Amino acid sequence: MTEAELQALSGRLKPLPRHVGIIMDGNGRYATRRGLPRSMGHRAGTERLRGIIRLSSDLGIEALSLYAFSTENWKRPKPEVDTLFSIFMEYFIKEVDALHKNNVAIRAMGDIEALPEKVCRECLAAMEKTGSNTGLKLNIGLNYGGRAETLHAVKSIAGDIISGKLNIEDIDEGSMMQRLYTSGLPDVDLVIRTGGEKRLSNFMLLQSAYAELIFTDTLWPDFSDECYIAALEEFAHRNRRYGGLEGK
Repeated sequence: MTEAELQALSGRLKPLPRHVGIIMDGNGRYATRRGLPRSMGHRAGTERLRGIIRLSSDLGIEALSLYAFSTENWKRPKPEVDTLFSIFMEYFIKEVDALHKNNVAIRAMGDIEALPEKVCRECLAAMEKTGSNTGLKLNIGLNYGGRAETLHAVKSIAGDIISGKLNIEDIDEGSMMQRLYTSGLPDVDLVIRTGGEKRLSNFMLLQSAYAELIFTDTLWPDFSDECYIAALEEFAHRNRRYGGLEGK
């Protein structure tokens, strides 16, 4: 896409969401429908990340949060879980230099210390390498769940109260939000879920309180740049009232 085409597209999509969250669903079904192992669907889904991340960055979206591995995904068969972690490893190793060159800052969102040691190490290395970048903030949800995140924040607050660092009277929404994995980022404006399901599945529950929701039957590996642009265009035409009246 040329610079002129990108500027024209940006103008058409205004107002853009500052923070987009994507529930990347449908990798397994993508493979099954083609008579392929489920692992091939996960690999195809990972390949699709490049275009979505690049387009988000080019359009000037501030943050992009991707639901890669949930706290519930541990229930899947061990061979599939192992394959997912292997793919994550490959992704971080292959893509971090390109993302760094494009000024993308990577953040692993979740309890990464509970992940296999090699995966955790690569996540930390990617965050350290790109941490000072000022472009797109890329949050990859690994061992992430909205309820677990909330519990983590509550325990952090309770610990500070016990130690005397915080008074109960000083607890407000701001102090709660600051203890989430997304501290310092704007709330989610748009959540996109691919694959046909119509639920949040424990994804960024507090951050998405006022998010616009878009559900599509398109499986994640088939979610093209054109599909993403169509979702952003639909968002641009939504009337976000935040509890107010029409047109206010």
